[in-house]
Amino acid sequence: MDIAHFLFGVFGNATALFLFLAPTITFRRIVRRKSTEQFSGIPYVMTLLNCLLSAWYGLPFVSKNNILVSTINGTGSAIEIIYVLIFLLFAPKKEKAKIFGLFMLVLTVFAAVALVSLLAFHGNARKIFCGFAATIFSIIMYASPLSIMVSSLNLIN
Repeated sequence: MDIAHFLFGVFGNATALFLFLAPTITFRRIVRRKSTEQFSGIPYVMTLLNCLLSAWYGLPFVSKNNILVSTINGTGSAIEIIYVLIFLLFAPKKEKAKIFGLFMLVLTVFAAVALVSLLAFHGNARKIFCGFAATIFSIIMYASPLSIMVSSLNLIN
C-alpha cells in the first residue's frame, strides 16, 4: 500500500507542477511587452499563500508521511514568488501597490499560522490547525480568479 501511495503522490506532484507552470505563457507575454496589461496579480499571490501553507502542513513535525506535499508546494511557492516578482516589476504604480500590500499580507498570514502552530499546538492538534488553515486558504485561492470577473464588471459599468 505504501508503494501505491508514493506512486500516486509522485503522479499528483507531476500534475501539480504542470499546473504551476501553466502561467509561464502569460508571464512571457508580460516580460516581452513590459506590461501586466489587464492581468490580475491576485491569483498568483493567493496561490503563493496556498503553497506556503500546504508546504508547511506537509513537514514531518506537522504531518507525518506527507513529504511529497511539502516538496511540490515548496516548488510551487518558489514558482509563485517568481510570478509575483515579475508582476510587481511590470505593474502600473497603483496595481503594484495593491499587489505588494497583498503579498505582505500573505507573508504575514503564513508567518502567523506557522508561529501559532509551533507555539500553541502539538501533535494531532497542530496537524488539524495547519490542515484547516491550508484548506481555508485553498478555497480562497480557487475563488481568487473571481476577482478578475469583478474587475471586468466594474469596467462595464
